[in-house]
Amino acid sequence: MATQPQTGLTYEDLLSFPEDNFRRELIDGELIVTAAPATRHQDVVLRLGAQLLAHCQQHGGRVFVAPTDVYLSQSNVVEPDVLYLRPENAGRVEPQLVRSAPDVVIEVSSPSTRRLELVRKRAIYERFGVPEYWFIDLDADRVEVHRLESGAYPIPVLFRRGDSLISLQLPGFTLVVSDLLGPPEERES
Repeated sequence: MATQPQTGLTYEDLLSFPEDNFRRELIDGELIVTAAPATRHQDVVLRLGAQLLAHCQQHGGRVFVAPTDVYLSQSNVVEPDVLYLRPENAGRVEPQLVRSAPDVVIEVSSPSTRRLELVRKRAIYERFGVPEYWFIDLDADRVEVHRLESGAYPIPVLFRRGDSLISLQLPGFTLVVSDLLGPPEERES
C-alpha cells in the first residue's frame, strides 16, 4: 500500500523532524524525503565544493554543500547539493539557513532523485528566480547549465568531458568538466 504524501507543511514542520540520514525538503508544502547519496555523487559534490571554496577565498561570496536549508518561502525549503552566493548577496545567509534564492544552485544526479531534480526542483528554482541552475548528470557524464532569461530557463547549455564551464554568476571561475567528473572508471562506482 502506497503512503499518501504529506502536504500543507511549513518550515516549522520541517524543523520538527529528527536529525537523521535523510534529506527532507518542502516543495509547495509537500514533504520530499530522500536517502543519503552514493559515493560518486559525494565525490563530485566535494570536488565542486572545494573549487568553489577556493574561488570564494579569492573573490568573495559564500558556498555551502548539503545539508543547508534554502528557504524560498514558508512552503518551499530545499537542500541543493551545492549552492553559491555572490559577495553582494552574502547577507542572505542566516545561522540556520539561506533565505532567498542563491545565485547558483547545483544538483548532482542520483537515480532516486533524477525526476525530482530535473522537473520539480528545476521549476522551483525557476519560479523563485535562481539565476543559474546546474544539473550534473553522472549517467550522461555532463553538466547542464540552466540560465534564467526573462524569468524562465530556456534549453540548457551542455558541457561534457573536455569542456570548460564559465559561469556568468562566478566571474573568474572556470570549471573543467573532466576534473569535476573524475576519471571515467569512477562511473562504475
